Amino acid sequence: MRFMMLMIPKGYESAPPKLELPVDRVEAMMKYNESLQKAGVLLALDGLHPLSSGARVSFAGGKPKVTDGPYAEAKEVLGGYWMIDVRSKEEAIEWAKRCPAAENEVIEIRQVQEMSDFPEDVQRAAAGLPEIQEKVGQRRG
Repeated sequence: MRFMMLMIPKGYESAPPKLELPVDRVEAMMKYNESLQKAGVLLALDGLHPLSSGARVSFAGGKPKVTDGPYAEAKEVLGGYWMIDVRSKEEAIEWAKRCPAAENEVIEIRQVQEMSDFPEDVQRAAAGLPEIQEKVGQRRG
C-alpha cells in the first residue's frame, strides 16, 4: 500500500520565500530519509518552498483564477512529503513516529488511491493513467 506522509510545519504559512535551514535539522532528516531508503519503503520525497513563492488556481464560477501567495486564510500548509510503500496504515504511522520532526510540525498520513479501489466504469474512464505514470517515470509501489 502506498501512503503519503505530508509534513505540515506550523508557522510555514507565513515563512519568507527564501528559507535558511539549520544544518543539524537537515542532517537529522537525512538520516531518517536514509533509514526509509535502506528499509526499501521509500518511493519519493521532496520539500516544498513556502507559500510566499507559490500560487493558487481556484475555479469558482467555472473559470480559473490565479492568486499569488502568501494567503491570509491559510492555517496549515505543506512543507514537504514522503511517498512510501508499506504493508499497512499502522506501518506508515510507525515510520512517521520515527521522523525527527520539531515540536511545531505535524505529519499527516494519507493512503494513495489505487485503481482497484474504484468500480469498473471508473477504472475504464482512467484506463490511460498507468501509461501516463510510466511516461513520467512515476515509481509504483
